[in-house]
Amino acid sequence: MLPERPAAPPTLLPMSGLLGPAEIRDLAARLGVAPTKKLGQNFVHDPNTVRKIVSTAGLAPDDVALEVGPGLGSLTLALLPVAAHVHVVEIDPVLAGALPETAARHAGADAARLTVHHADALRVTAADLGDPAPTALVANLPYNVAVPVVLHLLAELPGLRHGLVMVQKEVADRLVAGPGSKVYGIPSVKLAWYARARAAGRVPPNVFWPVPNVDSGLVGFTRREPPRADVTRERVFAVVDAAFAQRRKTLRAALAGWAGGADRAAAALTAAGVDPGARGEALTVEQFAAIAASAPAAAGAGQ
Repeated sequence: MLPERPAAPPTLLPMSGLLGPAEIRDLAARLGVAPTKKLGQNFVHDPNTVRKIVSTAGLAPDDVALEVGPGLGSLTLALLPVAAHVHVVEIDPVLAGALPETAARHAGADAARLTVHHADALRVTAADLGDPAPTALVANLPYNVAVPVVLHLLAELPGLRHGLVMVQKEVADRLVAGPGSKVYGIPSVKLAWYARARAAGRVPPNVFWPVPNVDSGLVGFTRREPPRADVTRERVFAVVDAAFAQRRKTLRAALAGWAGGADRAAAALTAAGVDPGARGEALTVEQFAAIAASAPAAAGAGQ
């Protein structure tokens, strides 16, 4: 078992050096930047919100923060004074190119702790980020790729021990949902494989530019050991994907294609101690792992 990481005391950030609405719009105008739906961009322009995010993230002085989609740098500037180092991954070349200058202008000597990576967060690897390796993910994630980004980074970066992400409120609810919840599904189970997740607050739309049509939510997580060591993540996730592909079906029926037939699915479920008449939304990640471990080796081939 991984040791529980003690909660760090809240970090109080000075208001100076952070970007407000006027600074955000001026900077965007200088760069000729307008937020795009294609990249899921909504820039935070409220200093109190970024202070809340960093405080709630509970970074320790030796934490190396990873931020995805820094945009104009609002959250980046709040992270620099409290983290040992800050890696940011930005897909927009204009924004990535401008961030070091923004940090130098507003963060002073703390800007030396910033490394900017012009890259796609869905493809970035541990080797791409280099040293020091990130230990904490703290980010206002683009709405359109939030879940894939979190899961990819947890898979790719074993040193990522904890984090706090801001996502669309509906997505936040799914990520922290437990078995039996109406919104419990694939994101809930897959995040639970890696970490214990918690709801950490709601963020109103008016702190963003442009203003989105929905609230945002904060999701905190702490990495844990996988539920089982005798089955691969890929094998478990194949079971999860099959179980939720048709939510109204029993697991015996939903897993028939994965297991190579309904009878083989029922046998694997019974061996795992799971009722073949149950549905996926009632199972814990531990039960999904038990099913994957109980099925014949050929089950789920190619998934």
